[in-house]
Amino acid sequence: MMETLEREELCFPQLNNSCRKPLKRHAENTFLYILLSCIAVITVTFNLLVIIAVFHFRKLQTPTNLLLLSLAVSDFLVGLLLMPIQIPEIGGCLVFGSFGCAMFNYASYIITSASVGNMVLISVDRYVAICEPLSYPMKVTRRRVQVCICLCWGSSVFYNGLILKENIEDPEKHNPCYGECIYLIDLLPGAFDTILTFIAPVTVIIVLYMRVFLVAVSQARAMRSQITAITMKGSVCITAKKSEKKAATALGGVVIVFLFSFCPYFCLSLIGENIENEAESILGTWLLYINSCINPIIYALFYPWFRKNSVKLILTLQILLPNSSYINPMDKNI
Repeated sequence: MMETLEREELCFPQLNNSCRKPLKRHAENTFLYILLSCIAVITVTFNLLVIIAVFHFRKLQTPTNLLLLSLAVSDFLVGLLLMPIQIPEIGGCLVFGSFGCAMFNYASYIITSASVGNMVLISVDRYVAICEPLSYPMKVTRRRVQVCICLCWGSSVFYNGLILKENIEDPEKHNPCYGECIYLIDLLPGAFDTILTFIAPVTVIIVLYMRVFLVAVSQARAMRSQITAITMKGSVCITAKKSEKKAATALGGVVIVFLFSFCPYFCLSLIGENIENEAESILGTWLLYINSCINPIIYALFYPWFRKNSVKLILTLQILLPNSSYINPMDKNI
């Protein structure tokens, strides 16, 4: 009888090396499952709308919006792949095996690194648009942005394959029992990874946006005094268009939310927390995931073409009409 009860406490009673089930908290877990499932659905839906809008309407396929498209793809994959797999793990057992655990971790690292890379590209785009508006069309072309996006995703796949090579080749090495998903990275590669995928990108993002902020403030003062050109630290910055400043404000919001969402996750990694088992680390992981839900909401708040026109055209299925890709969602008369 005692042996039967002990077997029932295991994740997989038929296996001798099975992990024990976590403490049962049905009410709390049910609430979390419902809440996080709703977040996953919203993340997938909103980001899918952004992807369809930019991919379908040719007028929206500007260099900046292509970067938004790439970011929306990474956010969409978070909602479609990472969230649904991570939700059952809260208060439950691993259900897709050690190899599935390794592949999940690999996909998670790829998507996270690509998101960080997209944020850096967005920051560079806004810096050039605000500080060098006259040369922006020549420096930031669709072709160059497409190449940068491909390099961002390609390098993320290759780099994280190297970092997680040991875990992928031997996924059961760090799992003490069947039913847990633990992955470990050696100290030196882990420190290098944190610098490359967090500290360095965040430093670049903050420096560029501080520069953009200072230039925007200076330009506002120049406009008030009817001066169209100002000199800052030996470089000439011409007053940027109002639309570029508005885009910088919107994307600045995206970057700020990104920093607040990603910092807890990487800070826990820096102090050596076990990412998969500690409650604080799970919270940090979900803050990172929820960032993917917030981004398209920011687009809806700051971009009328997305909130009013694109969503309307998509939901009413007008995008299925012939030549609908030539419609300009930025047209106020739609």
